[in-house]
Amino acid sequence: MNSQKNNNTKVYLYNTLTRSKTEFVPLNPDNIGIYVCGPTVYDYAHIGNARPVIVFDVLVRLFRHLYGDKKVTYVRNITDVDDKIIDVHQRTGESISELTSRTIRAFQNDMSKLGNKAPDIEPRATDHIAEMQEMISLLIRKGNAYEKDGHVLFDVSTNSTYGKLSHRNLDELIAGARVEVAPYKKNPSDFVLWKPSDTNQPGWSSPWDQENHPGRPGWHIECSAMSQKYLGDTFDIHAGGVDLVFPHHENEIAQSQCANGLDSFAKIWMHNGFLTIEGEKMSKSIGNIVSVRDLLRENSGETIRLCMLMTHYRQPINWTTKSMKQAKKTLDGWYSSLKEFEGKGQKTEVPKKFIKALADDLNTPRAISILHELSSEQKKRPSQKNRDNLIAAGNLLGFFNFTPQEWFDSNEKNNNSEIDVLVVEKKILERDKAREAGDFSRADKLRNELTKLGVVLEDGPNGTKWRHN
Repeated sequence: MNSQKNNNTKVYLYNTLTRSKTEFVPLNPDNIGIYVCGPTVYDYAHIGNARPVIVFDVLVRLFRHLYGDKKVTYVRNITDVDDKIIDVHQRTGESISELTSRTIRAFQNDMSKLGNKAPDIEPRATDHIAEMQEMISLLIRKGNAYEKDGHVLFDVSTNSTYGKLSHRNLDELIAGARVEVAPYKKNPSDFVLWKPSDTNQPGWSSPWDQENHPGRPGWHIECSAMSQKYLGDTFDIHAGGVDLVFPHHENEIAQSQCANGLDSFAKIWMHNGFLTIEGEKMSKSIGNIVSVRDLLRENSGETIRLCMLMTHYRQPINWTTKSMKQAKKTLDGWYSSLKEFEGKGQKTEVPKKFIKALADDLNTPRAISILHELSSEQKKRPSQKNRDNLIAAGNLLGFFNFTPQEWFDSNEKNNNSEIDVLVVEKKILERDKAREAGDFSRADKLRNELTKLGVVLEDGPNGTKWRHN
């Protein structure tokens, strides 16, 4: 697709910056830039990590449908230098390069199985140290940053509009955030652009080295440098989870605008809502973190994707076993309606009402209801046209990557060895607590229960992992 097919379609998006839903007008219709904050690669992606990937994959699909494939540049970064990565390296002994490479491959594979297309550009932070240092040096020259004891910090007091994304003043932001009080800071709210590394930590030489000790970048400067390199000083959309509004995205705006001398950075800021598991926040202490990899063992990526898109992206989502079963049942119904005229279809235009739903701030619940209507119409009055309409609409959301035969054959295999991931995780947590309390009889009983479910436990220094037998 090389030209805009639906140039009369108006897209409306909610902008966190203005707290309003307004018409999207690209800075350059021939080169729309979208930057999404990607993963920090220290462990397998959990289902919360997958939400922004799925949501903004739909956004990119919509824009490519409306403007043309070659007129949209989608950048999603990888943070491969971070304290969490260093912590895993020090605990396990696995080299940082092996850890990050392995985790990146796993992330890319898992996201692909969820039906997401790869970004056009997937820059790694460690490949852009020079760009970060250049921006930091510029901020120092402009008086927006200062060096102290091997650290370089952004001076928040030099940015009069700081807090405009989160819509809070500086005092409110400091009161509501965990700010590090350190002797090298002028103000508690100042944030790190560069910091020294210990001998057992990754580091790069810089103008701010002390006693020839290298350093490494702060988190926020990474995205500012990479987005600038690939999308320019200003671009259309910057996106990520709502947890990134402050401090990450707020700090990005401050440092980028001060470095570039502009009043704007990204034109629109989009954020997806939080995700909970069975009504509880995901937490290692609770033991309810559900990885995408584990879900994919017993569920199709399309089922997980539909379960995610049944809730509007800006709303919080409660991930439950019940909602997964509902998504699976829905897809069974859609695939069942595709059995007529199978293999005879031709490409057709996506129904206008479907495009209109997505153009209204990615209203995927409404779009899904239209898929229900199209499926029902095909069941009532089977025709090649009805079938093609359903497939065209579903493809735009990332569905119907199988033939009906392939879909039901795959489901039959899963049904013969179905495992409720949430039940497994709960039993493992109960077993861990029993072992900590010295109740080994209870722990053995729980292991036997899991064995009967077809689960193999692997106890190790980093906790208990499980796999399907």
